[in-house]
Amino acid sequence: MTTEPIAFLFDGDEASGLTVVLAHGAGAPMDSPFMDAMAAEIAKLGLRVARFEFSYMAKRRVDGKQRGPDRAPVLIEYYGDVVRQLGDPAKLIIGGKSMGGRIASMVADDLGVAGLVCLGYPFHPPGKPENLRTEHLKGMKTPALICHGTRDPFGSPDEIAGYGLSDQIAMHWVADGNHDFAARKKSGHTQEGNIAEAAAAIAAFAKGKG
Repeated sequence: MTTEPIAFLFDGDEASGLTVVLAHGAGAPMDSPFMDAMAAEIAKLGLRVARFEFSYMAKRRVDGKQRGPDRAPVLIEYYGDVVRQLGDPAKLIIGGKSMGGRIASMVADDLGVAGLVCLGYPFHPPGKPENLRTEHLKGMKTPALICHGTRDPFGSPDEIAGYGLSDQIAMHWVADGNHDFAARKKSGHTQEGNIAEAAAAIAAFAKGKG
């Protein structure tokens, strides 16, 4: 457990009944273009957004040295500290991008949060569909929304349909989206539009949970 104050980046109305907590993915910081755009779109819809960085990423920001993520138990403990510093877990929807969402999904039931939102869940490493990261999702009790691209190499719609996920988990399919929700020009969809639609799905999911 860390006693150091965690540096948060807030968007949206401080008086909002709910705060959406977003952790970054494995390789990009909390203020990556994707995270900036997603936070802005969610905030537009009346929710407060709190972003933070795991300690390995925060250190990278200080000294510029590339670091890989800490092991899962370290990240899990840190996410627990994040929730404790933000206050009442019943007023928090926790989640994040890729790895950040996965770690949130591993603590959500224990922390008693209002909900879980994952942006591009890493169901398996690209090209390794046998290495599943889904066991804990089968018994998930926390209401959850996974926004996932239909072209995401971390799990295809057909694969995900066979995973036996908890009935507490809803899917929002990002049209022609890759892991960052970017779409091919020929599809008629854009990353900007996909992010806005995912934010709208998150706002609808959050309604009534505050």
